[in-house]
Amino acid sequence: MSERGVDVARVGEFGLIDRVTARLSYGSTVLLGPGDDAAVVAAPDARVAASTDVLVEGRHFRRDWSSARDVGHRAAGANLADVAAMGATPTALLVVLCMPPDLDAAWAEELADGLAAEAATVGASVVGGDMSASPTLTIAVTALGDLGGRPPVTRAGARPGDVLALAGRTGHAAAGLTVLSRGFRTPRLLVEAYRRPEVPYAAGPEAARRGATAMIDVSDGLLADLGHVAKASGVGIDVRRDAFEVPRQMRDAAQALGVDPYSWILAGGDDHALAATFPADVALPDGWRPIGLVGEGSGVTVDGAAYDGPAGWDHFR
Repeated sequence: MSERGVDVARVGEFGLIDRVTARLSYGSTVLLGPGDDAAVVAAPDARVAASTDVLVEGRHFRRDWSSARDVGHRAAGANLADVAAMGATPTALLVVLCMPPDLDAAWAEELADGLAAEAATVGASVVGGDMSASPTLTIAVTALGDLGGRPPVTRAGARPGDVLALAGRTGHAAAGLTVLSRGFRTPRLLVEAYRRPEVPYAAGPEAARRGATAMIDVSDGLLADLGHVAKASGVGIDVRRDAFEVPRQMRDAAQALGVDPYSWILAGGDDHALAATFPADVALPDGWRPIGLVGEGSGVTVDGAAYDGPAGWDHFR
């Protein structure tokens, strides 16, 4: 049980490090964990997939909306999803925590619990990082992964005639964010989706094994992220609106809030679904469903027409 009411300034940097690392456990890929100048993680493939992301309080999360454990799950998930989107299996996380000196030390400990728990769902471990004082609570995470002898699946391989497919869900987290921003705490399905994304990690390596030609983590909105694939591959991508079912809770929330639910589904981020393209003659792996097609041209369309609305999240707008 975390001791509450003791701030990090009183505990001190090294005391907090001891408290956090005492809560961690390590998988078989970790050859040397925290406590030295660097951790050592096995890389059987002789290549390492690496990705980094940052969460800033007030920009990416609010402590009155999410618990420390929730934030830990979200921070880990955002990075582990990027590794999975390359077709790799996540192995380790490195975490930088910058925090106000008056932050309750128990919050930092529970953040570590969330990070470690999310990493454990894929057999990965938190192996190290850094801490610093900062006026703004900020969590930066780097994820490492093993490609398993396969080439990485990049954004640049989609070809005309490929099938566009999705693993996971979109729109739930964005709907949850809208609900919270309007002062509500229900529907629970949507609010919990914002607090802790359900990421289909195993779908990434499985797509790579089945011959996916391009893949991406849907973090900023489906249409915006597919735009990166279309640009990198030099193709056009068309998404079918009828490929998406609107859950009852989302439909009811959209009606109550005066929002088009498809604006969440097509342009909402933070669910960390995986989108990939596959040759037309490849049977889609379990957990993947077709949502569109790749063709000649450029950009992303919906039902053959330009989408009328924001396509996704931009950190500087």
